[in-house]
Amino acid sequence: MLRRVAPYLLRHKAIAAANVLCAALALACALAFPQIIQYIIDDVITRGQINLLLPSVVLLLAAFLLRGLFTALRIIANNTFEQNVIYDMRCDLYARLQVLPIRYFDQRASGDLMTRLGDDVVAVERIIIDGSEQGILALLSVVVVFAVLLLKNAELALLALVPLPLLVLAVVSYSVVSVRQFRLLRHAIGALNSLLADNLQGIRQIKLFNLQQQEHARFAGRAATLRRRSLVVLMSWAAYAPSITFFASLGTVLTLWRGGAMVTAGQITLGELVGFLFYLGLFYEPIGQLQRLNQTLQAARAASERIADIAEAAPERAGRRPDAVLPAPVRGEVRFEDVRFGYGPGRDVLKDISLHARPGETVALVGESGAGKSTLVNLLPAFHEPNRGRITIDARDIRQLSLESLRAEIAVVTQETFLFNGTVRENLLYGKPGASETEIMAACRAANCDEFISHLPQGGDTEVGERGVRLSVGEKQRISVARALLKNAPILILDEATASVDNATEALIQEALERLMVDRTCFVIAHRLSTIEHADQILVMSEGTIVERGTHRELLALGGAYLRLRRRPGGEPAERQSGDPRPMLQ
Repeated sequence: MLRRVAPYLLRHKAIAAANVLCAALALACALAFPQIIQYIIDDVITRGQINLLLPSVVLLLAAFLLRGLFTALRIIANNTFEQNVIYDMRCDLYARLQVLPIRYFDQRASGDLMTRLGDDVVAVERIIIDGSEQGILALLSVVVVFAVLLLKNAELALLALVPLPLLVLAVVSYSVVSVRQFRLLRHAIGALNSLLADNLQGIRQIKLFNLQQQEHARFAGRAATLRRRSLVVLMSWAAYAPSITFFASLGTVLTLWRGGAMVTAGQITLGELVGFLFYLGLFYEPIGQLQRLNQTLQAARAASERIADIAEAAPERAGRRPDAVLPAPVRGEVRFEDVRFGYGPGRDVLKDISLHARPGETVALVGESGAGKSTLVNLLPAFHEPNRGRITIDARDIRQLSLESLRAEIAVVTQETFLFNGTVRENLLYGKPGASETEIMAACRAANCDEFISHLPQGGDTEVGERGVRLSVGEKQRISVARALLKNAPILILDEATASVDNATEALIQEALERLMVDRTCFVIAHRLSTIEHADQILVMSEGTIVERGTHRELLALGGAYLRLRRRPGGEPAERQSGDPRPMLQ
């Protein structure tokens, strides 16, 4: 954990030094007033030097005032340092998330990842700040104050150390027990946030299926787990904190007992005993800070493990040269050569896939659900890496290309269109950042979405809501097509792009797709086989392999798997009759 957090201290050395300096000056002022109090008791009050009382009190007040001033400056520096570190850590972790492979996100809940960038970062940050300021200052205070105690009275100083073994035993015991408790607590927080994120995104489905009570029960269950684990942590703290306070008070009691006897015997003055007791308070105060810091440390250790899962995960660009780009102009010739892929050992999803898509050709992928069609096209933008074989674009192995170069040449339109929570224009600009208004309007006209956009309350500046919730499925799909048109990539992937829409909307989308597919190498996954009859080649997939390939007419003539797919319910839609005006992909 220290190895991971140390760089954040070095990024802000000046403000960290200012923080420690202000704390040290506040400590110096705190060390002054016990000495002033001793002087007032022994030299001013006892000896009746009333004329010195006011200056002494003013000096004491000045010590308190300066301590408050330096404490205020320390708080300002500390909070600035804290927010800078939180900002740096979150930005670094977010940047790290951006380069992790898709499989990393497939295996983790988004709500849990949000917790790591939120609560867990703050927990780790606390040990950075408190460790650099409170920890260093507390250790310095203990050493300096104990040196002062030894100079004041060695016998009483050594007597004050009697409870120290009990303090160390309590700290070690708490550290051993609490780290596992904090680890379980962090996981409980992540699990609760994951469920909450899922429920908020799926609120329509919850209401549609009347699952409010069931989901409330699930949420209550995870909230109860979080409550239980929080109580376990608090119970441990409830036993630990008072024990530390009690052991520290033993030193004060022993010192008062022995010091009182020494005052009575005339070995020390009353002022010396009072001053010593004040210094003793300053000695035990940082020990209390250290034990509170220990609690923060245990929480940070658990949070650090979860952050390390992000920071130490292998990035998807490992082994790729950032300057390796496809030579222009990109023709879009794609080859899969004996490609095999699986999500884990013994879980092959694709087996010995070979295909050749010439520039400008349309390759259709058909087959039953789970045949591997979507997995195949997801290999092309390197969302996953093949376990064997290779994929080339214009004879260049895509594993040797930078991801930026590779993905810049591929546009994707999927069945489940994702729109960001922003305006229509902002979502369109994802296709081409910096596109002119003329380019945006041309893409919208080609995608058949200019008309409905013009009727939105603020036109292109209308907010679409989370995941585009304020638009219909067809409207979102046409914006997705316009976004792909703006990108103007030579390779296009259409993954069931017209599913889940009505016939009229499908006609508009099909017309837009025809314009989008012109002069591009296209991979089409279609839920209606009638829409891919004019594809240059059709690949029939089953259980991760290509079982048939050819043109529409060739495959019909074979009388095999393709023909059976055509004859199944939905393979040749009943609503598609002779003379149906709906265009097909050309």
